[in-house]
Amino acid sequence: MKKRKFEDWEFEQIHKEFGYKRHYKNFALLETWLACDEPITATEMDKLNELKERLFLYVETWNEDELKLLFISQLLELVRFYSEHYKIFTQRKFAATIGEWEVNGVVDFVVAQGLQHPAQPFFFLHEYKQERKRDNDPLGQLLIEMLVAQQQNEGKFPLYGCYVVGRNYFFVVVDGHEYAVSEALRASSDDIMQIFRMFRFVRRVIEAQIGLKDEPLGV
Repeated sequence: MKKRKFEDWEFEQIHKEFGYKRHYKNFALLETWLACDEPITATEMDKLNELKERLFLYVETWNEDELKLLFISQLLELVRFYSEHYKIFTQRKFAATIGEWEVNGVVDFVVAQGLQHPAQPFFFLHEYKQERKRDNDPLGQLLIEMLVAQQQNEGKFPLYGCYVVGRNYFFVVVDGHEYAVSEALRASSDDIMQIFRMFRFVRRVIEAQIGLKDEPLGV
């Protein structure tokens, strides 16, 4: 059995080892996600504009903890990724056997069912602070985390994720052995409104998947 940690995976290796295919256009789940038009209240709009300006001023000087505390956490708090049925978990260990590989590592952020331990993962956020220098492949790391979640969820539904490179947000949908990645949305611009809408849409998808809504979304 071969072993590799999350941070050592690149997306091309995932294609070769596990037979996953990337779609560069016409991936319906991603197009639906990008086109979502969730409502934003006036209070939320004011907060998003405040966060946008803060990020524009400081993103190049913040360290990783400052980016998480002063921007990412406050953006996610507006989304309210929690209820009695699901919640946010951070810095949690995940592991699985996929084919002939044992993969494991620590997940930055996952929305899942469970109280003390994530039981059924729905949405992953991979944080990477540097814009100009990268030693690892953030897409590869996010994908391998989502593959582990597929194992745990027995591939019952598509998985949603996002990786962050400084001010840039890239959205990822995995469905079976196929996936797609969005162009970058810049949180230091008016794109922040669509980033927020896309996070809010994921919350509704989660609620549909666990039976809190009458009709499934994201298809």
